[in-house]
Amino acid sequence: MNNRNLLLLLLPLLLFSCSSGKKALQKGNYYQAITQAVERLKSDPDNSKATTVVKEGYPIALEWSQEELDMALSSNQAFKWERAINIMHQVNRLSEQIRSTPAARKIITDPKTYTSELNMAYEKAAEERYQAGIHFLEQNTREAARTAFNHFQKAEQLIPGYKNAMQEMEAAKDMATYIVVVEAATVQTRTYQLSSEFFYKQVFEFLNNKYPERSFVNFYSPQQAEKFNIEHPDFIVQMEFYDFSIGNLVRNEKEEELNKRVKIETADTTRATYKTYKAKLKTFSDKVISGGRLNYRIVDFNTNGLLREKLIPGSFTWENRYAIYIGDKQALTEEQFALTKNKALPLPPQQDLFVEFTRPIYEKLTDDLNQFFRRYR
Repeated sequence: MNNRNLLLLLLPLLLFSCSSGKKALQKGNYYQAITQAVERLKSDPDNSKATTVVKEGYPIALEWSQEELDMALSSNQAFKWERAINIMHQVNRLSEQIRSTPAARKIITDPKTYTSELNMAYEKAAEERYQAGIHFLEQNTREAARTAFNHFQKAEQLIPGYKNAMQEMEAAKDMATYIVVVEAATVQTRTYQLSSEFFYKQVFEFLNNKYPERSFVNFYSPQQAEKFNIEHPDFIVQMEFYDFSIGNLVRNEKEEELNKRVKIETADTTRATYKTYKAKLKTFSDKVISGGRLNYRIVDFNTNGLLREKLIPGSFTWENRYAIYIGDKQALTEEQFALTKNKALPLPPQQDLFVEFTRPIYEKLTDDLNQFFRRYR
């Protein structure tokens, strides 16, 4: 980084540290004014402008804070005690800045600090949130339960362990959460012995990572649903592979004559000497195409209604290329010579080909599932 760029990055910090806060005070930005003035006094304890700002501005900042507190607490605004907490914390931060700066401490010997008032405000704010949670939870709807969860969570954040907010939050979470059972992916084929367990595990892992337990959509396998006595889920996801096929091996052969004319370095620099390398190259390509389709459905368990059904195709081409040659190695390109290092390979197992053709299906399926369920999260 050059000096010019470094200066541009540091300029805002330098301007803030060099400011006495006078302009901010004139604009009515009391907290900013006092903060800037105190910062200036840290590096320049005898700065007259900063001293004046702290001396004149701090009482005004306290007066303004008290007015804001009075207006907030006399209003009918919801969660007004949280507004009061923010104001008290602003005053306390100014107090900490002043007490940690000797020059400022000489000017304001006893800065205002809220302690018991702040504790009371936290109690009031937590109670506001708790009662709001109770109100919404009693409505006994999913949307209201989600709102209740947020209120109980806020109460717990304000005062950890407040009443039974944690238990109420869990109750609200249970009421608000959609339960989805993801059934195993079946494979309809009489020709091949195939397992889709790997595919199911990938999909199930994706859904649980995308929608963790704290979200409002939880996914269960049939075994988990039985373990946790889930008899009435909200949705069922069903998956079925069919039309899976493996094509016959197709082998292509190509034979070509290669000639390469290469300049030879000699002691005689007055004339160019060339040598021609020759070879015969035979290239083989073994190819097998496999593919199939996945049909997946999302069913409303309570109504047995079909909410979504989609057919997702997938395919995979296995190919092995190799070559043999006779003649001069120098006649071959690097790519051609690399092919001669390859050998003919046996066909991959059917299960491996099945795994490969399901990869693009997995990408499309998980994207589609996410699009459907994210509206409930």
